Amino acid sequence: MHAIVIREPGDADVLEWKPVPDPEPRPGEVLVEVAASAVNRADVMQRRGFYPPPDDAPPYPGLEVSGRIAGLGEGVPGPAVGDEVCALLSGGGYAERVAVPASQVLPVPRGVDVVEAAGLPEVACTVWSNVFMLAGLREGETLLVHGGGSGIGTFAIQLAKACGARVVTTVGSPEKAERCRELGADVTVNYREDDFVESGPYDVVLDLVGAKYLQRNVEALATGGRLMVIGLQGGAKAELDIGMLLRKRALVHATTLRARPLEEKAEIVAGVREHVWPLLESGRIRTVVDRRIPMAEASRAHELMEESGHVGKILLTV
Repeated sequence: MHAIVIREPGDADVLEWKPVPDPEPRPGEVLVEVAASAVNRADVMQRRGFYPPPDDAPPYPGLEVSGRIAGLGEGVPGPAVGDEVCALLSGGGYAERVAVPASQVLPVPRGVDVVEAAGLPEVACTVWSNVFMLAGLREGETLLVHGGGSGIGTFAIQLAKACGARVVTTVGSPEKAERCRELGADVTVNYREDDFVESGPYDVVLDLVGAKYLQRNVEALATGGRLMVIGLQGGAKAELDIGMLLRKRALVHATTLRARPLEEKAEIVAGVREHVWPLLESGRIRTVVDRRIPMAEASRAHELMEESGHVGKILLTV
């Protein structure tokens, strides 16, 4: 098969579409014939050499795919060969085939195109596990989503609104603000012009920026607020005001999804299937795709991701 190989850590041009060995499903795994993958910030970090895959994962980038089941490992009762699925991966999605634990496979939601489904597993699992399983966002509470135009942002806005929350999001342009309002955001804050703290307080903050926003995120929390840190785009080190946390009885929780044990990922995927998939199938929330690009041109997709002009997911098609 072919896969995107990282020739060496560096800029987008180090990504190469090359022949590689075919994967074989181990016990408990299924083999997926890939229709599409999706670009995530973690892929960019891996390409630069800052986010290596776990030891048991393929070396190729790609944390999610969609496609059809091509084979079953030992002890897998389902899904069946030929079923259309999407899957959460630890790596290896930028390829024509990938083996993945059966517990991380989801059926393509009814009414969703199999290619567009490639952009669902990572965002759905990230938002569900952080905003709902860990932060416990409730109906009537206010969620602040940083980066509302991202894949995570566009999904978090919709899911929080579907669950009865008020949503505020930060954006970098009037065009992204308009798109986020169309998805249900109650308030958009252009971070180039305004301070998101002034639109608070927030019961839950979903943050992919990291150190640059830490102090202001804590300032913006309501009493009993929960700050969920899922990224480092704004740096990794900052001072934390413990006194302010104590006064607000607030929580700061940092998580990653890729390196979690299989049992935790299986629990998250099961929760997504039970709670999120019905909302997709009913049309209350939808996939947001910026564009589709042939997987062999992954370097162009990475350049677009780093320019940050996209809204929603950038898909790589096989």
